[in-house]
Amino acid sequence: MTRTTIVVPCFDEAHRLPVARFEAFAAEAPDVDFLLVNDGSTDATLDLLRGLRDRDPEHFDVLDLQPNRGKAEAVRAGMNAAIGRGVAYAGYLDADLATPLAEIPNLVHVLDTDPRCEIVFGARVQLLGLHIERRKVRHYLGRVVATIASETLGLPVYDTQCGAKLFRIGEPTRILFRDPFLSHWVFDIEIIARRMQMERSAAGEALPRTADVITELPLQEWIDIPGSKVRPFDFLRAIWEIWRIHRRYLSRRS
Repeated sequence: MTRTTIVVPCFDEAHRLPVARFEAFAAEAPDVDFLLVNDGSTDATLDLLRGLRDRDPEHFDVLDLQPNRGKAEAVRAGMNAAIGRGVAYAGYLDADLATPLAEIPNLVHVLDTDPRCEIVFGARVQLLGLHIERRKVRHYLGRVVATIASETLGLPVYDTQCGAKLFRIGEPTRILFRDPFLSHWVFDIEIIARRMQMERSAAGEALPRTADVITELPLQEWIDIPGSKVRPFDFLRAIWEIWRIHRRYLSRRS
């Protein structure tokens, strides 16, 4: 497996972080390491993360952000740190492991076998043979957001908000994470919009089309973990942020 760094943003995860699952996976995956980003936690999360690092510094490192900056900035800071390590691939995964760690090799396999692919998105698709457990209200609100995102981007993307993404490290990926995100809740959509803006720019004339470099990979398993910090009201904030993303990156004035 190609050397890969997975960024894990953590905010007040002291009672939710499945430490044993991380350690068990690390023992079986020598080519994957984790950058655990403490996003200004107010509980014992930082101590927990440092304990992981101290027990296995080869597979775990900690980036401490103070004060809290939000998930978008925690992911961006972690991705920039991962890119600076010189790894081939870097991505991010939610700390609660709603997406199991066993999906990481599947994401890596896509990049290993398709040299054209720059980005792999995990997708929560309800199909026979797959184990997807998602609360109905989150599923339906998520489908609305995904439909609006697809129409806004002009791309048939199915699931922008799944917290499992992997990127091939190169100049396009460095540019994607170079500047702070406009959005806090739907920065994954903003990543696609940035890639599309790069494609349209003079500097991006040699870039392949965004639609040709993103692969959505149906996850074998995804389980909605209790205690999520996402609330139904955030759905309205997401719609507002999608409009701002369109105005900033995709309108003719951008």
